[in-house]
Amino acid sequence: MVRVFSGIQPSGDLQLGNYLGALRRFAREQDDADSIFCIVDLHAITVPQDPVELRARTIQTANLYLASGIDPERATLFVQSHVAAHTELAWLMECTASFGELSRMTQFKEKSDRRDFVSGALFTYPALMAADILLYDTHRVPVGDDQRQHLELTRDVAMRFNSRYGDTFVVPEAAIPKAAARVMDLQTPTNKMSKSADSPQGTVSMLDEPKAIEKKFKRAVTDNDAEVHYDPETKPGVSNLLSILGACTDRDPEVVAGDYTQYGPLKADAAAAVIELLAPVQARFAELAADPDATAELLAISAERAREMAAPVLTRAHEAIGLLPRR
Repeated sequence: MVRVFSGIQPSGDLQLGNYLGALRRFAREQDDADSIFCIVDLHAITVPQDPVELRARTIQTANLYLASGIDPERATLFVQSHVAAHTELAWLMECTASFGELSRMTQFKEKSDRRDFVSGALFTYPALMAADILLYDTHRVPVGDDQRQHLELTRDVAMRFNSRYGDTFVVPEAAIPKAAARVMDLQTPTNKMSKSADSPQGTVSMLDEPKAIEKKFKRAVTDNDAEVHYDPETKPGVSNLLSILGACTDRDPEVVAGDYTQYGPLKADAAAAVIELLAPVQARFAELAADPDATAELLAISAERAREMAAPVLTRAHEAIGLLPRR
């Protein structure tokens, strides 16, 4: 079976784009692939974190995955720091990637810009990301535009390692989500909706209350010509609303546009569709949040499964590069 790996940082509330573009699709496809979902807490600490908040958000992220339909019996959901092989393999990846390759990563430039403190790990974390993926003989990695460069580095490093030391790693392919699942900020529709963006009115959290969702959609930026048609280039705000409503109802946004002549009803229907879609997720999340120990136990079981999958790959890499076998 094809193996799929996806990682997400526990660095903020998951939002509508995470659900429509990833979590809902992961739940639907978890029987079609050997799915591995990793909460990458080690990536999160490349920037300073509040320890108490980090632990809480790690459990919260796990609960949102579970509430979205990820079944730990059918998929592997675990916390990155619970599998030590990730950091061990990351060192080999740092030794294989070049300084020039790491220095060209656009996300490092963006995240380090105007910061008083920039950790060394923020520079080298693409090597850890490569280790995350390669550690599980991953075939496909769901990525958005912002992560394509890192996946290309992963592929390059895997092929370089294989060329130097023999066939060791599976070289992964990108799995690009459908464009219709791309969710943009409601206030700045030329930007992708982000859980870490400083745009609270433009971001719809998966845990937002219905009234908050209605308010955000009511204030969503559109344009001045009052025409409803799908054109992301010239009408990004209206197109975003059509895309969201289409994704929630499994309809093509261009077809959805034919139902509307005014922005008001479109905003109201998009909000209603989002509220209806998230209601069962929020209800299940509340049940899971009431018993965090149960979630921690599920993560521990999956971490053991992940360690069993990772161990032979790490051993293979150690042997290939010439490290003395452990006794």
